[in-house]
Amino acid sequence: MQLVRDTLERYLILWLCSSAGLALYWGQNDPQAAEYFSFWKSWTMTPSIMLAMFCIGFLLPKEELVQVLKSWQAVLFGTCTQYLTMPLLAFLIANLFGFEGAIYAGVILVGTVPGAMASNVLTLTARGNVSYSICLTTLATLLSPIFVPLGLMLFLGVSRGPDPSAVFLNLLQNVAAPVIVGFFVKMAFARNRPALLVLAAILANLAILWIIAVAIGLNATRLEGVTALLLAALISLNALGYLAGWYSGGMINLDAMRRKALTLEIGMQNAGVGTILALQFFDDSTTAIPPAVYTFGCMLTGTLLASYWFWRGKQAL
Repeated sequence: MQLVRDTLERYLILWLCSSAGLALYWGQNDPQAAEYFSFWKSWTMTPSIMLAMFCIGFLLPKEELVQVLKSWQAVLFGTCTQYLTMPLLAFLIANLFGFEGAIYAGVILVGTVPGAMASNVLTLTARGNVSYSICLTTLATLLSPIFVPLGLMLFLGVSRGPDPSAVFLNLLQNVAAPVIVGFFVKMAFARNRPALLVLAAILANLAILWIIAVAIGLNATRLEGVTALLLAALISLNALGYLAGWYSGGMINLDAMRRKALTLEIGMQNAGVGTILALQFFDDSTTAIPPAVYTFGCMLTGTLLASYWFWRGKQAL
């Protein structure tokens, strides 16, 4: 089972492209595909994100919480940087590129969600500080019920965005609570069972792959109209997020390993959560297109950046 986990995580971008590509092909070529994807959206999306978050909590070592307490200033700084810079950058880019309607809301949504768990894996590849990366992801996830609806309210407004209280309750129930429950279940029943940790990692990644595939399949016909302008906007948001992470880490004199972790954390948004929110709280499912597309972009650029740092580190040895 460890081999399955290693293969899944090492080639995550390959599995992401394969599963989403299959969903895209099916959605564009089978007239009945929309019915299947709508059914799966209704019955599997919320359980899938809850499963992924539960597994993340299950995988969180007790030592990581100790790490948060010891270096809480750096963790809090990183999380604040993420929730301040990414929504603002998304707002500026969405207006600069002249987006309107569902696509505008989707870009804002990309900027407001917390960091992705894939950043933890890529931080390991980049020879960054994995503990710091996990602490950043965990804190951002736990605070998401507060900051995500706040960001949507500020940059979309109450009339254009979803009800902030509904988003708060949704994230609290489906994102933050499963992380906490997963951690305490592991501590109470399975702290000395490595096989369960491996299984949790496999299930978390499979759940995220499923969420993105369903979102792609549901919007398969709409994705034919994805413009170069939208791609340029999302790439710009991703690149500026990396720059914000790297240079803000330098402002407080973080070492290179923690700057790598912060860079990947800020640039890589949890598009799985963004996709879920888009499909649940926005009438037009086109809102899910920017988060779904951003998944590919940040996974690809994050993998390239982590690989660059990895090989650069090897040459320095």
